[in-house]
Amino acid sequence: MTDTQTADSAVTSPRREATRQKLLDAAALVFAEVGVDAAAVEAICERAGFTRGAFYSNFETKDELMLALTERVAGEKIDEVAERVAVLQARGEDLEPGALVRQLLDAAFDKKQGILLTSEIRTRAMRDPRLAQTYIAWQTGLVERVGSFIESLAQTYGFRLRVPATEFAGLIIQTWEDTSAFAVMTGLAAEEAHTLVNERTARLATALVDPV
Repeated sequence: MTDTQTADSAVTSPRREATRQKLLDAAALVFAEVGVDAAAVEAICERAGFTRGAFYSNFETKDELMLALTERVAGEKIDEVAERVAVLQARGEDLEPGALVRQLLDAAFDKKQGILLTSEIRTRAMRDPRLAQTYIAWQTGLVERVGSFIESLAQTYGFRLRVPATEFAGLIIQTWEDTSAFAVMTGLAAEEAHTLVNERTARLATALVDPV
């Protein structure tokens, strides 16, 4: 590769990544609005401001885009929770288990669009073995990471968990996601939904912990 080609590649790569991220942003919006099956590639391209050519230079199919979006959503949630853990440990506040879990998950609380997107991904995964593998890996990774955070916080705050940390995390996340979906289906306003999710996860966390 010549020096000119190397320079062109350095310029093109960030541009292509920016295009890819814009397509993912647009897909998240379209999927949440109309569902994965009804979302046309053309609609995603139009929302992103690109042509079909830009789409197919980054993704071979809509399913490939869906897999990439699943991985991005997982990474964003884990990063948000990790940041909140660091903040909580730095503060060193005296918190009971319910309040601690509430603050831990509060950073990654989904708005309606995010809840709809997650539900779309899960529904699609039940019909698509390839997506199911990615979804299960995503959930497993999320539970393991949150479990490690829970275990660390339990040691910091002196809580004794009644179940293993990963099981604790799995139960909390499942309650969080199911309650969020219920809130959307019942038409709760964002603030009401947030309150309901907080209350249910806090009660469960309190029931799963023995203060030392």
